[in-house]
Amino acid sequence: MDTLSAIVVATVSISFTAWIGVLTLFLRDELVDQVLLGLVALAAGSLIGGAFLHLLPRAIAESGSADTLPLFLFLIGGFCLFYVLEQFLHWHHHHAATHEHEPVSYLVLVSDTLHNFIDGLVLAGAFLLGTPLGIVTTLAIALHEIPQEIGDFGVLVYGGFGRRRALVLNYLTQATVILGGVVGFFLGDVVTGLPSVLLSFAAGNFIYIASSDLIPEIKQESGVRRSILYFLVFLGGIVLMLGVRLLGGVLR
Repeated sequence: MDTLSAIVVATVSISFTAWIGVLTLFLRDELVDQVLLGLVALAAGSLIGGAFLHLLPRAIAESGSADTLPLFLFLIGGFCLFYVLEQFLHWHHHHAATHEHEPVSYLVLVSDTLHNFIDGLVLAGAFLLGTPLGIVTTLAIALHEIPQEIGDFGVLVYGGFGRRRALVLNYLTQATVILGGVVGFFLGDVVTGLPSVLLSFAAGNFIYIASSDLIPEIKQESGVRRSILYFLVFLGGIVLMLGVRLLGGVLR
């Protein structure tokens, strides 16, 4: 399978996570909450492991320069961009929630569209550096997208969309990851150093999402047993990324 085909397969597979919201139609709210927190813990671990064990080391190795400052500046930029987007979303939600809900839902769709397009660029950059790294990045993004898509579906329904329409809109925004992957492939083939920059930028995204959005959700659990369980699942996500890293080294 050539690189472009691998990117398309990976991004199309990730786009299907948008339909995970269908499951919420058949599950009790209590069960959904329990499963969601487990997925959040796994996603947080996989994002941290993906950023520090895969994306950053590979970005540094591929940069071909002893000066790593530009890569870390892109990492900070990726972190800050998602901080600004999230703050804007919260601000808009605070001021619109007392009036009508649909504007908030549309903002979620716009924010997710941008996020998913960037994910596609990141995947393209990863696959351009090698299939093992592309698979790791695909796994990390997919694990993050599953709990997020469940949450996005709930926001859209709360904002006034019917469940079917919410599912369709959620998929359309998620499908922009495919466009991002294709665009990233052709840009990465032309612009020197783009893959390493994208990987560093993505590491910042991953670190922000894990530390700002996912880990705080896990820490809200007051029960000792569940807190320990979710922490072990979090470590499991990191170990999973480490295992894939070691396996990739063996395969190469």
